[in-house]
Amino acid sequence: MSGQPDAPVPFAAYGARSMTAPLLDVLVQRPGGAFGRAFDDPAHGFLHPVDLERAQREHDAFTGLLRRLGVVVHELGSGGPHPDLTYAYDPLLVTDRGTIPLRSGKPTRRGEEGELERWMGARGIPTLGRIGAPGTVDGGDTFWLRPDLFCIGRTLRTNEAGARQLAGIVGGDVRVFDVPFWRGPAELVHLLSVVSPVADDLAVVYLPLLPVGLWALLGDLGIRLIGVPDEEFATLGCNVLAVRPGVCVVAGGNPATRRALEAAGCEVHAYPAQEIGINGSGGPTCLARPILRHA
Repeated sequence: MSGQPDAPVPFAAYGARSMTAPLLDVLVQRPGGAFGRAFDDPAHGFLHPVDLERAQREHDAFTGLLRRLGVVVHELGSGGPHPDLTYAYDPLLVTDRGTIPLRSGKPTRRGEEGELERWMGARGIPTLGRIGAPGTVDGGDTFWLRPDLFCIGRTLRTNEAGARQLAGIVGGDVRVFDVPFWRGPAELVHLLSVVSPVADDLAVVYLPLLPVGLWALLGDLGIRLIGVPDEEFATLGCNVLAVRPGVCVVAGGNPATRRALEAAGCEVHAYPAQEIGINGSGGPTCLARPILRHA
């Protein structure tokens, strides 16, 4: 896998107002030199020195799995200075009206959104709106629970000003939930760290950190919950990517969560997630920015 960017061919359609509708196109960033050097700067928060060759093998396994499941995978091919750009979900959202470049609450991630915005713009996807200072928003604090119901987590990366700005751009029914402080910036919790919808009526959750308001909303909507055990939270058990309803991609090494998904009728596919997962703290949802889901 070369990790080279795609030629700028305009998209005929775009938009991903769902976490579970069939996933057609995604954008990824294969780990490169910046990722390999991430541990050198403690601000990036990596746990140990990066084995870049292993990280690339893991990423290739992840993208190869997506392709086998029918997803078209586009490569950003960035040679820039941002190691966290490999977690391409966070810097920018794609709606059916255009993109929303975000402004990360992690200062070392600012600038990533511009790379994704330029890539999208070159392929005919306009910019709908941007998050501006003092607002901050990480994509990992956002998800569509229904095509007309958008959820935002207020966290150490997404502040009140950013949540208000994003709600105004998205419009419609937007719910904001406070995510617990837990252990602070050193072990950051995004909203998507504690909930992953995998079908219209099913979600994987880590109950100890799930906002009560979101727990109540899931119940009101009749969404069944699969609880992740404590020992699998740190190994990204709660971070699950639905390729289509009930077809899931998970980080390897979480057998209890996998068994629970399968018992609920899901088809589960795992990939190795040590360097690109646990070391950099990003699961399968984090690694792929959906461009188009077929609602």
